[in-house]
Amino acid sequence: MNIKHLQMFIHLCDSKNFSKTASAMHISPSALSRQIQKLEEETGQNLFLRDNRSVELTPAGKKLLPVAMKILSEWQQYNAQLEGHEQELTGEIRLFCSVTASYSHLPELLSDFRLQHPLIEFKLSTGDPAQAIEKVLADDVDIAISAKPEQLPARIEFETISEIPLSVIAPIGVSNFADELQKDKPDWSSIPFIVPESGTARDRANAWFKAMKIKPTIYAQVSGHEAIVSMVALGCGVGIAPDVVINNSPVKEKIQRLKVASIKPFKLGVCCKRSQLDNPLVKALWEMAHDTYIAP
Repeated sequence: MNIKHLQMFIHLCDSKNFSKTASAMHISPSALSRQIQKLEEETGQNLFLRDNRSVELTPAGKKLLPVAMKILSEWQQYNAQLEGHEQELTGEIRLFCSVTASYSHLPELLSDFRLQHPLIEFKLSTGDPAQAIEKVLADDVDIAISAKPEQLPARIEFETISEIPLSVIAPIGVSNFADELQKDKPDWSSIPFIVPESGTARDRANAWFKAMKIKPTIYAQVSGHEAIVSMVALGCGVGIAPDVVINNSPVKEKIQRLKVASIKPFKLGVCCKRSQLDNPLVKALWEMAHDTYIAP
């Protein structure tokens, strides 16, 4: 089997998107499709189920993936020995992010990293993004995906990877406050709000309340943003949540964005303790994050 074909196959297994993998491999989507077809001809099996919107592994593709990763790993080690390189990086990276970030940003970062460093393992934990920097400072994790706070601790290194807008959302359909929302000037103090418990998103919500001169009735303060969208969909109140969470929510069809004054977006990035950049594993992932999201 052609090693390059296996690299494309492994990347496509992660991205599940021909355009993304083609871009990462510096070829056209049509060329990538031809290479995957050649691999399918070599194996005598269909490796992917394709339609206009998605790419999924077939049972044969799932069986090939660990074999392909093993072949690629052994090939890289062989080349390193021939070229007199140091031993391949091995070990574990402890990584923290929100549930949403685990599929909105993490796959793009890790797909290329796994190709370059197949012997590095990840211990991924998910939770409230407001806890990310605290976990890094406490050495509970090595690196995290986090919103950038107004005051960044001096010991933290932060690299922005995206800017995240926020929206004010309400349920579609019947609710106790639906009539109030239809008014030209709603009495916002009579409407229940669901907000983040803490963190940068809560700071943005508080700033919006102040700008709108609202004394909010807080129905719930939620740890983690995903549950905010769910509670709004259930008709519990009006919520304030990051757009990336709203767009990836399984209940997004049951909520609507309200046309109100905009909320200041926040910066999302990777963060670690500055001292951790001396760790070869963390440094390698940090450099990959820069190359993936920052470098032109």
